[in-house]
Amino acid sequence: MRSTILICKKCNAFTLELFCIKCGIQTSNPLPPKFSPEDKYGKYRRMLKEKFN
Repeated sequence: MRSTILICKKCNAFTLELFCIKCGIQTSNPLPPKFSPEDKYGKYRRMLKEKFN
């Protein structure tokens, strides 16, 4: 079973809560998404990345 540890992007604090205890913003998963060679949506992610970066 995967852990539910989350990270705050603002203060880099690790927590189990959905909102950071220190600064109050929403936490996110610190792990990157799994890599798959058969990435069905890779083309669209690259298009969005190019458009907004």
